[in-house]
Amino acid sequence: MNFTRWSARLPGTQRRAAARTDHEVTPDRLGEGSVPAARAEQLTDEAPPVPAVDELPVREVLDRVPALVALVHGPDHRLAYVNDAYVTAFGLRDPGAPAREALPELDEIGLLPLLDQVLRSGKPRTVKSRKAPDGRSYTFTCTPVTEGDTGGVLVFATDVTDHAEAAERLRASERRQRETAVTLQRSLLPQVLEEPDDLRIAATYQPGGTEAAVGGDWYDVITLGGGRTALVIGDVMGRGVRAAAVMGQLRTAVRAYARLDLPPHEVLQLLDGLATEIDANQIATCVYAIHDPNEGKLVYASAGHLPILVRDESGTVLRADEPTGPPLGTGGWMHTSGSIPLTPGSTAVLYTDGLVERRNEDLDEGIEALQRALSGATGTPQVVCDRLVRSAGVTADHDDDVAVLVLQHPARTGPDSDLFRNAALELLGGIEAAPRARAFASGVLTSWRFPAELHDLGVLAASELVANSLQHGTPPMRLRLRRTDRRLIIEVTDGDDHLPRRRRAEPGDESGRGIAIVATIASNWGSRRTPGGGKAVWCEFVLPKG
Repeated sequence: MNFTRWSARLPGTQRRAAARTDHEVTPDRLGEGSVPAARAEQLTDEAPPVPAVDELPVREVLDRVPALVALVHGPDHRLAYVNDAYVTAFGLRDPGAPAREALPELDEIGLLPLLDQVLRSGKPRTVKSRKAPDGRSYTFTCTPVTEGDTGGVLVFATDVTDHAEAAERLRASERRQRETAVTLQRSLLPQVLEEPDDLRIAATYQPGGTEAAVGGDWYDVITLGGGRTALVIGDVMGRGVRAAAVMGQLRTAVRAYARLDLPPHEVLQLLDGLATEIDANQIATCVYAIHDPNEGKLVYASAGHLPILVRDESGTVLRADEPTGPPLGTGGWMHTSGSIPLTPGSTAVLYTDGLVERRNEDLDEGIEALQRALSGATGTPQVVCDRLVRSAGVTADHDDDVAVLVLQHPARTGPDSDLFRNAALELLGGIEAAPRARAFASGVLTSWRFPAELHDLGVLAASELVANSLQHGTPPMRLRLRRTDRRLIIEVTDGDDHLPRRRRAEPGDESGRGIAIVATIASNWGSRRTPGGGKAVWCEFVLPKG
């Protein structure tokens, strides 16, 4: 094999040869102004000319190259040459044998199809960081070469083991960081969702599949007492452990603020200030909603979050677009509350942007696709949740984390409807209001067939709450009794917004014992301000099983 002629076909050799030819001076051009050779030697101190590339012995050059070099020719890639570095790495090779036999290491790493492709196309190809049988990693460059009608491929392999190992260490570090973030994220999410009496709820969280995709998505369900339920979903901007840590702080704060039983917009107002204190450079979106079974709607406030979707019993999907304020952490904005119907038989969906946002689509298109999927989604909340995630194309390698919260307000009929009952009485005030309230409570609890002990406790609690409202409140006043399959709820509303508090009455005091009595006999009690002024004071009793 004439390696000098093969080298003439290597990339760049022809260009350098052409450049030298262009600068050669022909004898015809020697004329006036030319310096005789002898005189030129006397007038210049230039170094003697160096040998041209074509004059270098190719085999000697290739044998000294630290990279691995192999030359094959023909359609079956018969081995023509391997350099000393190749022999050192993989041992001696017999020239003339097909590459599959002579170079089994190339076959093992899947390089032979690439040789076919290079030979057919006449274009060089490179594969990066392939691990060879000797345990080291190489980057292979395959370059076509020709000699007459014979075609071949020059294989040039560079040892990149150090770079490959460094890259693997970096990937391992990123995997550990992601695993830490996912573990932290999942530990901060509710392990078991609270189960309200009137709602059926399911949720799912899917972390992003890329190394840095774990974010700050979260959701929560909080029972407020008196039959009301708070639902929250949010998304902290950013990725990694920091976003998950900020998410955990915001979720804890939401649960604390929810115990104050404030309207949704006031809860977001408090969260906005807290988010600024946690990290002034971190912002988050959030929706906080409250469901009251007596009102048949969701009252919500949004801080830059995506709209709630509600599917009614007929399959029509409503979108809660307004009002929406800026994200948490921006400051200087007053949030407002809105509402959307949630009647029996309805299904509501709260979600983060990972479910609907795609790089090549408008966000509204993703929301509309989710609306279409929700309109045909039936079954339990978990079934609906899984169907929505599948319809959005969320897989294990999804590039963003996804949180979805699905709640249903079941339409109860038949025997189940007897376990969920309501009764209300308008209190006109005056001396006769207290005995009317006691008689009303007694009649209702008797019709609901409660045990005698629970009947008496319920009448006593209703009497004390009404008496407290008559003494400290203002009209209009109302007594409401409500039962679910788990508890009895007694609530009194009036027009005064001063919330009662439990205090210790002195022996000589003639009042101040009503709330203390209610707190003692009831399973739970509380109070809240109502929209438009006024307050509601409630207590509840857990029903005996069976």
